[in-house]
Amino acid sequence: MSAYALGLDFGTNSVRALIVDAANGNEIATSVYNYRMGQAGVIIDAKDPNVARQHPREYVDGMTKAVKDALADAAKTSGFAPDKVIGIGVDTTGSTPIPVDESGQALALLPEYENEPALMAWLWKDHTSHAEAAEITKLAAKMRPQFLAKCGGIYSSEWFWAKILHCARTSPDLFEKIHSFVEHTDWMPAVLCGMKSAADIPRGVCAAGHKAMYNPSWGGYPDEKFLSKLDPRLARIRQTLPESCQSIAQAAGQLCPEWAERLGLPAGIAVGIGAFDAHLGGVGCGIGAGTLVKIMGTSTCDILVAPMDRDLPDVPGICGIVPESVLPEHYGLEAGQSAVGDIFNWYVHSIKPDHMDHASLTAGAENLKPGASGLLALDWNNGNRTILVDQRLTGLLMGTTLHTTPAEIFRALVEATAYGARAIIERFEEYGVKVERIVCCGGISAKNKMVMQIYADVANVPMEISSSAQTCALGSAICGAVAAGKANGGYDNYADAMAAMTSTLPERFEPIPENVAVYERLYQLYKRLHDLFGTKDYAANQYDVMKELLEIRDSARNA
Repeated sequence: MSAYALGLDFGTNSVRALIVDAANGNEIATSVYNYRMGQAGVIIDAKDPNVARQHPREYVDGMTKAVKDALADAAKTSGFAPDKVIGIGVDTTGSTPIPVDESGQALALLPEYENEPALMAWLWKDHTSHAEAAEITKLAAKMRPQFLAKCGGIYSSEWFWAKILHCARTSPDLFEKIHSFVEHTDWMPAVLCGMKSAADIPRGVCAAGHKAMYNPSWGGYPDEKFLSKLDPRLARIRQTLPESCQSIAQAAGQLCPEWAERLGLPAGIAVGIGAFDAHLGGVGCGIGAGTLVKIMGTSTCDILVAPMDRDLPDVPGICGIVPESVLPEHYGLEAGQSAVGDIFNWYVHSIKPDHMDHASLTAGAENLKPGASGLLALDWNNGNRTILVDQRLTGLLMGTTLHTTPAEIFRALVEATAYGARAIIERFEEYGVKVERIVCCGGISAKNKMVMQIYADVANVPMEISSSAQTCALGSAICGAVAAGKANGGYDNYADAMAAMTSTLPERFEPIPENVAVYERLYQLYKRLHDLFGTKDYAANQYDVMKELLEIRDSARNA
């Protein structure tokens, strides 16, 4: 009999439900619910551009609608019935902690707190806690350097403890109402399982290890003594956290009767431990040792795994090396860029060059030769996630003249994100983590061939693309299939599940040698600007940068 898995993918602007045939990964139905509150689901503050919150009600209502619509779509497939769904997997953005009461209820769902931003979900790209992140980094360097070693050397304002500390300091009265903070990726499975106590909510090692300084080597989460040095109120939150966290090898529990009825699914089916969208995107791409998975969307996340039977060096500037954060029995390594698609969207929707859209800008940009614009940009419009870990960095565009066109600027922005991607690859390889192949997923990789070719040329590595247009949701569905187990029509391990349920498209983007040569020159200039504006030690004269950009431009135009 056929068995199906349901993947739930909670993104920055929407939630997606995907129903997959567990035998072969065929995607038989999907539905997307676009968040409605704030700006495309993100609640912002006109006075503070660092604010980015979401309302938990969006998650609950969006999931309900998306699942029901996906089930209705799946009903068109011969042989499908809701009672053949064997498991559910969940991925979300992160770090996106949610303030909860002792019962595990999100406080923003209570009528008296529904309009309090401090009690909503603190979305991954909320950067209000940049000062607190710097404070955590400084104290950890002095008291607990091992904490920093496993998270790249710098604690980020996008992460768990920085956001909690900022909440305590800026909303002290509301903070007293908070029992604990639960990552969205942990809260969602708890909701589906009907858990009624915050103490019962399983915490996934993915979120805890990469964003909350959790590591088994020092006993789990940071100790109360360290946290109390930052603020005694953090020790109270630490007391609500478990001593150990779970990998996606385990199930979070079973779908409770209330949510089974609400969604139209059988009660008692397995619900997997939650993980971040990028990490399960890696699973949906069939990740393995030597394979870099790039999840390309509003931002990017780069995921690698390495077997745990060998020691790995600490890699400065990445978002952590965490045992089993992606796959069981493997270290998970995470890096990424704070904005990629967001940069392109900013240019199209905020700058509005000649009112051109993505398609028309791409059409103009792909007719340009590498280097022909004479432009060079830094991809820091939303800060730098890796390798500088500095959200107070900003974007830069160099080389403009009175003849610069919108298409030239658009291409320069794309190239800048490709240079940032190469810097991440070089950092991994500098510390002995080899990148042998790259598999991309996400909307950008599927929709824009120009971007993929530029990335292949800049990195000088072929780019493959996942066959699934919903790779993160597919990874979640695989998680649901493994949580269900082989006896129920699923799988007992991820190797078998990924072999059966994942694939890449036939088309690969191969580096073009003449383009590689030009981009090598441009990348070296990018690195100089990167180090000049992003580090404290770089003080070499940069007089020749503009001159070399003009040299490259003229060579490209006269070739």
